[in-house]
Amino acid sequence: MKWVKRIGIAIIIILILLAIGLGILMRKAKYGFATYETDAHEITLDTDRPAILIFSKTTGWRHSEAIDAAVPAIEQVCKEKGWFVYNTEDAGIFNNAQLEKFDVVIWNNSTGRVLTDEQRLTFQSYVENGGGYLGIHGAGDFSHHWDWYKDELISAQFSHHPIKNQIQKADVYLSATADSSWRTPPVWTHEDEWYIFDESPTQKGAEILYFIDGSKIDPDGNMLWITDKDFGMGDQHPIAWTKGVGLGRSFYTSMGHTGATFENKNMISMLTEAISWTGRL
Repeated sequence: MKWVKRIGIAIIIILILLAIGLGILMRKAKYGFATYETDAHEITLDTDRPAILIFSKTTGWRHSEAIDAAVPAIEQVCKEKGWFVYNTEDAGIFNNAQLEKFDVVIWNNSTGRVLTDEQRLTFQSYVENGGGYLGIHGAGDFSHHWDWYKDELISAQFSHHPIKNQIQKADVYLSATADSSWRTPPVWTHEDEWYIFDESPTQKGAEILYFIDGSKIDPDGNMLWITDKDFGMGDQHPIAWTKGVGLGRSFYTSMGHTGATFENKNMISMLTEAISWTGRL
């Protein structure tokens, strides 16, 4: 009987450790574990051409494969366009003197609380005074805990993503209301982790660029004790949108969960247009 008791104790210990591990994982996804950098960078920008900042810092969930794939893809776009590009995960660059030299700041799957309160104010001022913001996938999740960022920049509250069918294929449609200046494909097929938000970003003044038919995907995000995440966003489920923020411009796309995303020529075409639009290039 002793061995039965020992097995029972071992099972209980394993279950406790699994519960602790799951708790840590879920806390990291929702809140992150904040770290900060405040020293300005030693960098000389080429002021004779547009400058693009790729910011890939994460303190929450890290989409490592996607981040690693996005950086060279965006760098290649910048090279072809003749734009200066600087990639970093160090938030010390978020100071007035250096940030204002960039035309566009790309939050490359950046998650969690990545800026100090002072750096947040600096970035808010940068955008509202004419700077450009481009957010990719995790940059719009619920780990940032920053009202201005959520309400004004992203313009939508992240709810969940599908759990059982996490990665799904869908047709991506250009919105009929999209500005005709966008030279992006009218329809293409893409496979991704489709984010679901509590409401359409149009409720906060954003304009939809691309959407999918949400009735054709499985949006169920329920798991364990979470039982209220089984809703989607209907037949015009927004996945990329634009917005004017003060004098600046914001572009966000919920696409970008996998590395393969950045091998899709249509995705790269959209991001190229997004950089041009946000930076007025």
